[in-house]
Amino acid sequence: MDYLWTPWRYAYITTTGKNEGKPEVCILCELPKLLDQEAKIVYRAKHCYIILNSFPYSSGHVMIVPFAHLDELQKVPEAAAHEMMSLSQKMESVLRQIYSPDGVNLGMNIGRAAGAGIAGHVHMHVLPRWVGDTNFMTVTGESRVLPEALEETFVGIRGAMISMK
Repeated sequence: MDYLWTPWRYAYITTTGKNEGKPEVCILCELPKLLDQEAKIVYRAKHCYIILNSFPYSSGHVMIVPFAHLDELQKVPEAAAHEMMSLSQKMESVLRQIYSPDGVNLGMNIGRAAGAGIAGHVHMHVLPRWVGDTNFMTVTGESRVLPEALEETFVGIRGAMISMK
C-alpha cells in the first residue's frame, strides 16, 4: 500500500477550533444572521441552509447546515434530517447541471477526530469531483487550484436553486 503524506493538514487539525480560553462562537450559527451574499448562503429552507464552503476542495463545494446547533447526526430532528437529504439530492442535480462532474462527494465529518473543522455543528458536504482533480498542486504544492471565484460560484448555484423551486 502506498501512502501520501500531507503534513500541512496536521497544523490544520491540531489548531482549528482552539478557542484559547475565549467563549466558543459557532460560525455556522452566526452566518445565517448575515445577508445571504455576505455569508455566501445560496439557499435557505425551513430547517437547513446551503452555504458555499469558504475553503473548497473544488468549485461548487457546498455545505448543508441545520439551523439548530447540534453536534451529532443522531440529535438532528427527523424533519431536519429529511430536509438535509432532500437538499443533498437537489444539490447533486444542480452541481451536475452546472459543472458536469464525473462524480459527486457527499459526506459528514462528525467530531474533531473524524476531521470536522467545525465539530460542534453537524453539516453535510456536497461537492463535484472529476477524474484526476487531485493533482501535483494539491499533493506537492500544498495548494488547490480553483478555476472559479467564490462570487461566481455563488451566483451560479443560487440561480440554479432558485429556478428549481
